[in-house]
Amino acid sequence: MTMDKDLKANTAEELEQIVVGLGQKKYLGRYIFQFVQNLAAEQISQISPLSSSFREQLSGQGYYISQLKTIDKLTDPDGTVKYVFALADGSKIESVILFDGGGSQDAYRRRTLCVSTQAGCAMGCVFCATAKIKLKKNLTAGEIVDQVNVACKDGEKINNIVYMGMGEPLQNYEQVVKSIRILNHPAGKNIGVRHLTISTCGIAPAIKKLAGEDVHPRLAISLNAPTDDLRERLMPINAKYPISQLMSAAKFYLAKTKQRVTFEYVLIKGVNDTQLYAQMLARLLKGSHFRVNLIEYNPHPGCEFVAAGVEQIKRFAEVLEKAGVKTTIRFKLGQSINAACGQLGADWI
Repeated sequence: MTMDKDLKANTAEELEQIVVGLGQKKYLGRYIFQFVQNLAAEQISQISPLSSSFREQLSGQGYYISQLKTIDKLTDPDGTVKYVFALADGSKIESVILFDGGGSQDAYRRRTLCVSTQAGCAMGCVFCATAKIKLKKNLTAGEIVDQVNVACKDGEKINNIVYMGMGEPLQNYEQVVKSIRILNHPAGKNIGVRHLTISTCGIAPAIKKLAGEDVHPRLAISLNAPTDDLRERLMPINAKYPISQLMSAAKFYLAKTKQRVTFEYVLIKGVNDTQLYAQMLARLLKGSHFRVNLIEYNPHPGCEFVAAGVEQIKRFAEVLEKAGVKTTIRFKLGQSINAACGQLGADWI
C-alpha cells in the first residue's frame, strides 16, 4: 500500500499508519482525517489537536494538504452550477451540482454533485465532448474528494455524489475506490454508499472486481444501444467488452452487492431512438432487476448528433415500462453552461 504525501489523498486508516510510522499515537491519524476531510483544514498548522512539534515534523517530511484551484464557477438559469478547476500540472477538470425537485432555494432539494475522475478521457465515445480532449491524467483520491470539499465550503449540502464527470472511473480504479472510502467514512463526509454512484462505459472485469471490495457504491452503466454493432459505433469500448460480457458483469455486481444497477441510455435522433431499438432493449432487460435512465442527448460545439424529441423519448420509455423495466427520463439540466451529460470540457474544444 502506497501512502500519498498529500494528507487529503489518504484514508483514515492510511493516516493512522503514517502517524504511527512517525512515532506518534495512532489516534492522531483520525484527528488529521477529520480536520482535512470534514473541517476544511488547508494547512497542517490548522490541525490544532496536533502538537506544534508534530505539525513541524509532518511539514518537514514533505506532507501537505492539496487544494484545487477554482478558475470559474457558472450557474445555469435552472440552478445547475458548474465548477472549472485547475490541477497542479495545468490540466483542467469540471464538476457539476444538479438540483432535483423544489425551488432553487429549497433547503430540502436533493443536491447531487457530479465529480470527475480523470482530466480528459480515453474511451472515445463519439457523442461525448470530453472524449475529444483525450486523456491527460488520472486524478488522485485527494483531487476527487476535493471537488466535494469545494462545493461544501460554498455552502452546498451535498446529498448524492455521482462519478459521472470527466473520465472513466474504472480506468482510475484504485484512486476512485480510495475516494469512496474517504467520502463514506463517518469521521469525514459520512456519505452512505447508497448515495454514491459510479458511472462506467462498461469495463466488465473492473465491475466484477468492484463487487469484491469492502465498499459497494451503486453502479450506472452507459449502454446507449441494445446491439453490439450499434454500440460499437457509438462506444469503441464495446469491441473489447461486448454487451453479453457487460450484462454478465452487471448481474454479478447486483447479485453480490445487492446495490442498484442502472443502465444509462442517451437518446440520439435517428441513431438509437426508434421503437425497434426500444423493443430490443426491453427484451435485453426484461425480467431483470435493472433500471434504465433515458437521457436527453446534449449537443456540444462540433457534434454531429441531434437530441431525440421529447415525445419520441416518452414513446421509447413507454415500451420499456410496458415490458416491466423501471424507467426514468432525465431531461436537460445545465445546457446553457455546457454542464449537461456529455458536455463537460466542451468550452475548451
